[in-house]
Amino acid sequence: MPGREELPSTLQRSPKEAQETWLKTHDSAVREYGEGQRAHRTAFATLKRSFEKVGDHWEPKPERGPSDEQARRGGAGKRAKPTRGGVNARASKQHLYERAQELDVPGRSSMNKEQLVEALQEKSGRQSRRAGRR
Repeated sequence: MPGREELPSTLQRSPKEAQETWLKTHDSAVREYGEGQRAHRTAFATLKRSFEKVGDHWEPKPERGPSDEQARRGGAGKRAKPTRGGVNARASKQHLYERAQELDVPGRSSMNKEQLVEALQEKSGRQSRRAGRR
């Protein structure tokens, strides 16, 4: 099944470049691995190198590269750590703070970098779930 029919709702609300990145990788992964979760994970892994999740959609990252330590290491072996759900955990604290401002995260001015990442992850997840119910 072509990826366009399976395009996640967060990508439907995202720039065309993000959609095309996900679709191209997804369709290639389906040819390589078959339809299913592995193709989706592969497509999202590629997407996260150039885009970050902001609320209920994806936006270009200031710099291309892995979003978090798990993505940097790759693989889902025994020592896999949870990913950050598309939040660019490797971004500067200033960048994370600006994203928190965009999403109106309460208490952001007193948060450290890790707290900003967690708050952004939570807020983005909430907005995605809310948008999916519409």
